[in-house]
Amino acid sequence: MDSRDFDPRRFEVIEHPLVQHKLSILRDKDTGTKQFRELVTELAVFEGYEAMRDFPLEDVEVDTPLERTTCKRIAGKKVAIIPILRAGLGMVDGILTLTPSARVGHVGMYRDPVTHEPHQYYCKFPPDIDKRTCLVVDPMLATGGSLTAAIKFLRDAGVKDIRCLTLVSAPEGVKAVLDFDPEVRLFTCALDRQLNESAYILPGLGDAGDRIYGTK
Repeated sequence: MDSRDFDPRRFEVIEHPLVQHKLSILRDKDTGTKQFRELVTELAVFEGYEAMRDFPLEDVEVDTPLERTTCKRIAGKKVAIIPILRAGLGMVDGILTLTPSARVGHVGMYRDPVTHEPHQYYCKFPPDIDKRTCLVVDPMLATGGSLTAAIKFLRDAGVKDIRCLTLVSAPEGVKAVLDFDPEVRLFTCALDRQLNESAYILPGLGDAGDRIYGTK
């Protein structure tokens, strides 16, 4: 299964050469915590750039040091970044470099080691979340359980525009997310081969949370 098996209007693999170069270093088991964390932030910037590519623009009048001119600004878009704890926190700063005024909500979930099902332990959104475009960030999309749960929380809160940003995705997870919500859009840097029996992505990059925070 490859990216052509999914609706290109809703699923995009970011294939920029710099993204793929950085991703190869991210996958390397010998990449240390500091560099791993920096790469996650950098890749989030690339993904955020693509995820917000279609934001509408409006004309504004600006006084330059020499004259008055007409420029373009984003029209009425308010953004919220929703990391899925804990690994999703590693992508937040990258998105904030692009949209410093964005609000940040949080969804805390852990995966049952036996059933691989997600369990929520925390959820808090900005009060005007229903008026914002929500960028849900999580480095790994494996089964899709955590991401679909986060999408449901946001839909229940009235959010209309949800865009999910992951670094490495398994086909099983992509299918689960796109089937779960017919309007959600999904961006990733890599569509990997499959999940193993423990629901880890192959070839993947290991546990993103452990590698970001130096834990085992």
